[in-house]
Amino acid sequence: MKKNNTGYETYERRLKRHEEELRWLYMELYGNDSMYAELCDGMRRFYEERGTDLKEQDAYRESRPDWYRKNDMLGMMFYIDNFAGNMKGVQSRLDYIERCGVNYVHLMPFLDTPKGRSDGGYAVSDFRKVQETLGTMEDLQELTAACHKKGINVCMDFVMNHTSEDHEWAVKARQGDGEYMSRYFFYDNASIPSEYEKTVPQVFPTTAPGNFTWLPEIGHYVMTTFYPYQWDLNYKNPRVFNEMMYNFLFLANQGIDIIRIDAVPYIWKELGTQCRNLLQVHTIVRMMRMISEIVCPGILLLGEVVMEPEKVVPYFGTVEKPECHMLYNVTTMATTWHTVATRDVRLLKKQLDIVSALPKDYVFLNYLRCHDDIGWGLDYLTLGQEGLGEVSHKKYLNDYFRGYTGGSNSRGELYNEDLITGDARFCGTTASMCGVERAGFEQNEEMMDAAIRLDLMLHAYMFMQSGIPVLYSGDEIGQVNDYTYKENPDKAADSRYLHRGAMNWELVKNIEIPESVQGRIFGGLRQLEQIREKEKAFMTNADMWTIETWEKEVLCIGRCFEGEKIIGLFNFSEHDKTAWINETDGTYLDLISGKEKKAVGVDIPAYGFYYLKRIGD
Repeated sequence: MKKNNTGYETYERRLKRHEEELRWLYMELYGNDSMYAELCDGMRRFYEERGTDLKEQDAYRESRPDWYRKNDMLGMMFYIDNFAGNMKGVQSRLDYIERCGVNYVHLMPFLDTPKGRSDGGYAVSDFRKVQETLGTMEDLQELTAACHKKGINVCMDFVMNHTSEDHEWAVKARQGDGEYMSRYFFYDNASIPSEYEKTVPQVFPTTAPGNFTWLPEIGHYVMTTFYPYQWDLNYKNPRVFNEMMYNFLFLANQGIDIIRIDAVPYIWKELGTQCRNLLQVHTIVRMMRMISEIVCPGILLLGEVVMEPEKVVPYFGTVEKPECHMLYNVTTMATTWHTVATRDVRLLKKQLDIVSALPKDYVFLNYLRCHDDIGWGLDYLTLGQEGLGEVSHKKYLNDYFRGYTGGSNSRGELYNEDLITGDARFCGTTASMCGVERAGFEQNEEMMDAAIRLDLMLHAYMFMQSGIPVLYSGDEIGQVNDYTYKENPDKAADSRYLHRGAMNWELVKNIEIPESVQGRIFGGLRQLEQIREKEKAFMTNADMWTIETWEKEVLCIGRCFEGEKIIGLFNFSEHDKTAWINETDGTYLDLISGKEKKAVGVDIPAYGFYYLKRIGD
């Protein structure tokens, strides 16, 4: 990558825009002039080291701040080894990614982690080293450059809350070095940890109970919110903030376009609180946003915040003082699967109404499945009014998606099951949850037809949501659960590897056969993606609203942008239904079949859907 040490006037302009606020926030948090001066020196150094091609991209995006809010943005997430072996392998598969219509790839954690103690890559031992089996930093630079040539953006995870216990800092802290112990939360007795435990919830109460780990070799407790081998960083120490910002800028300079900030709400700890969503978290994220806008304004910040859409809003910041560019729409994802299991769209409709009422500047990432489990964090207050209790409904959902009840064809497994409370999360691929796995195993063509219809309907619905849709690698060909993880001692205890199977490139060949399962799903998705790219009503800042259908199994969403209107109808039932809508404002065209269709009393087949575009008054 070419270096460019010129353009200081550009840097100074950006710095001047943010310097007063950045200094004020830094001093409010740390009150340390020398550390702030060091941070500024570091920022300038990383700007100098940033490649000419990336600086040109920065300038382009800085002049077009809405560049990522278009209707052609489509993401895909995957583990590098599962997808193509290593980074060079991913580079060799870029034509396939391009064929999928994807222009945003999320490379799941690839930084150095200890074998067997990685939490899927989220226990980083070196922020500037790629896992040897995946490649090198030079390979990463080559991959991002190749992606940029094809117009593909690259996202990576930045794990800010903690490091691996094998990280250089942790190793020195374990040796009793006070400088490095101060970068974590160490206590020589249980009194303060016990006070924390009174107010701090447990993330994994069954597999990793408590928030502290005892280290007998040095006679101290260390805070470990997630797993004992992931040590929480102490952001009250300015050295931690500075060094992590240098890591952030180093990674940005490798050609990364989107930085996913892992576990954002957890990064500031305060005794007597839940250590979640504290005000100082927003100070840190705001400073991070300003630092990126000074050094590398082409970068987007994606926050991992697992809460309802209306509660994650603070992480967008304000118009004057923005924080994250994008956030995940986690609750709507879980509610989507609740809707599949109940054939009742009412809760989903309510949540979509909440999202549509938010400012259009807020960009959510929408998805059906990802690398993680599904936690049933639903709106139980609303469900309670319908007679559904939290404990019993979670059990029903987990039983349904394992194929035990409710006429389900789904297959999957539980994760982090609590045998005392009965609580658990769920694992499975989209295709397996839709019935493709069972239908294939039983060689049942009728069941397979229904499974494929459900799969495509759910993707069509996802594309209608406000924001950017993201596919999970393998979903585009209907890849099912992979049970071979049980044979790997490093993975067998973690059922999330059920839906983290290796990409089956033999099955990919079947996309050339239109009547195959893979061909039907791939072709159906491409048709949806091409419609979304073409129609302006799918812009992220389009008006969106829901329309009453008077059928609890049928969801109706309207979208409108610059006078163009599209209505989406989605049948979450295995039975034919009628959407009792009455859109008499003009003539409509079914974008799937190309035939004119009235948007009044629309008959929808089982697991069917329509994209109806108004084409005339």
